[in-house]
Amino acid sequence: MMMNLHTSSSSIYLFGINLSGYNRLIQFLLTSTAVLIFHVIQGYMQELILQLKSLRLYPNYFTLVYFVCFTLLAYIEQLLFERTIKRRKAPIQTYAVIALFTLGTMGLSNAAVMRLNYPTHMMFKSCKLIPVMIGSMLILGKRYNMYDVLACLCMTIGLIFFTLADSQVQPEFDLLGVWLVCCALVADAVIGNVQEKALKEYKPSNSEMILFSYSIGAVYLLVYDSIFGTMQEAFWLWWAYPIKSYVLTMIYAFAGYLGVNCVLNLVRHFGALIAVTVTTFRKTITIILSFIAFTKPFTFQYLWSGAIVAFGIYLNAYGQNQKSIENYTRSIYNRLLMKFRRRSGVYHSPPEQV
Repeated sequence: MMMNLHTSSSSIYLFGINLSGYNRLIQFLLTSTAVLIFHVIQGYMQELILQLKSLRLYPNYFTLVYFVCFTLLAYIEQLLFERTIKRRKAPIQTYAVIALFTLGTMGLSNAAVMRLNYPTHMMFKSCKLIPVMIGSMLILGKRYNMYDVLACLCMTIGLIFFTLADSQVQPEFDLLGVWLVCCALVADAVIGNVQEKALKEYKPSNSEMILFSYSIGAVYLLVYDSIFGTMQEAFWLWWAYPIKSYVLTMIYAFAGYLGVNCVLNLVRHFGALIAVTVTTFRKTITIILSFIAFTKPFTFQYLWSGAIVAFGIYLNAYGQNQKSIENYTRSIYNRLLMKFRRRSGVYHSPPEQV
């Protein structure tokens, strides 16, 4: 599964801007940078929301508000950029499945972050590469190389030691949060591969994918929360803190919506595994910023165990682009060597043949 960043690709748009005139490497860099920016903003907003501990009591309501915001944003996007609500391309059954697993990963993830230290939660989500690879093999029949296997091994080892460090320094550590985020990762692995299959088979727009997936997911959650949840209590509690609850959640959802659009572009044009690699890298940045911006316990075990996970991410990126990276590195080395020889007077033209 090698991604050649230097070959031409089909039309790709970023917020209405056609990037088809650029080569594949530039398309990848621009889309990936947008993913990093918007998801880092989203992570910062989420930590601000979590500062109010009373809001942690209702993770399902937080997920419901988030899904409703996504549905409205997708509907507005279709009206603004597509001028009309087009006929649905993918079958409703596909969106029902995607909505179910999207609800699973978002709901479980939000429940987990209410119980775990935020960097630990993000570190777990950084390792969703492992279930994505397993899901790709089972759903899409893909095969992976030695670098991908070693990447998974490094991520697993780093994750274990990071969690052990968190359990030692974090007084609010909750093992249930670990199980919840693990289940969220499994659902996330299914989402990426089902989305990739649907995007390639039916070619729906990003806004269509988001509109139907999140609207159906909102209906699922509304029914569940009405029957088994405490939606009325959650509503009035959030209403008591409108800025820290609804306003910040809307900003969180808006940044997330823009980020998800960019991620879907990565999935559509570069594959699910490459998209996960990029989102994993942005989680690393989010973890670092979390320690800088918000006061929390720290131990050096976080540092070296996180470095093991980062090395696993590097191995995966190298394995996916080995040939391109080697060719690019070799070309830079040859140019530098040529300049050095010319400046030092060592360079000689090839001898004439007799």
